[in-house]
Amino acid sequence: MHPEFKSNKILAKLHLYLGEFVYGGIDGAITTFAVVAGSVGAELESKIIVILGCANLLADGFAMSIGAYLSANSEKDKSKSQKKTETKTPIFIGVFTYISFLIMGLIPIIIYIIDLFKKLEIDLFLVASILTGIVFIIIGTLKSYVTNTNILKGILETLILGTIAAIVAYYVGDILEYIINN
Repeated sequence: MHPEFKSNKILAKLHLYLGEFVYGGIDGAITTFAVVAGSVGAELESKIIVILGCANLLADGFAMSIGAYLSANSEKDKSKSQKKTETKTPIFIGVFTYISFLIMGLIPIIIYIIDLFKKLEIDLFLVASILTGIVFIIIGTLKSYVTNTNILKGILETLILGTIAAIVAYYVGDILEYIINN
């Protein structure tokens, strides 16, 4: 831990839960961008993309935070039985996971939300892709910091996996749209 974090309780707490922030952020950005890509592949309207994206953000993010909480709580119970001390609390693990999921997961749909209120004459998917790519770079960097690994490796890994998920979702949407409409 950095020396300045030790003297500041808030920074120390944030640093302690950075791993959960990375975990929630990766899943939030990837799954929401996959929803966007699949919707674009299916040629759905912007308002449908916003509905599906927001449903994903709130429901999937909540489910993920509950899973993180339950997992941490189980580990805490296991640690108690083995007389180990736990420095993180399960509720904060769930909260940090959910907050990160919401923040990072909002980025892929933010341009579609803006488009609902002020019609934009731009390629929304291109903008969403660029913004999400920036999020993947940030998350990959944070992931490398948390795991103490090479930053370039963390960035590339996050970019590649996020891109693969988006490509799969796009083509699933495209193929299903074709099957349903023909």
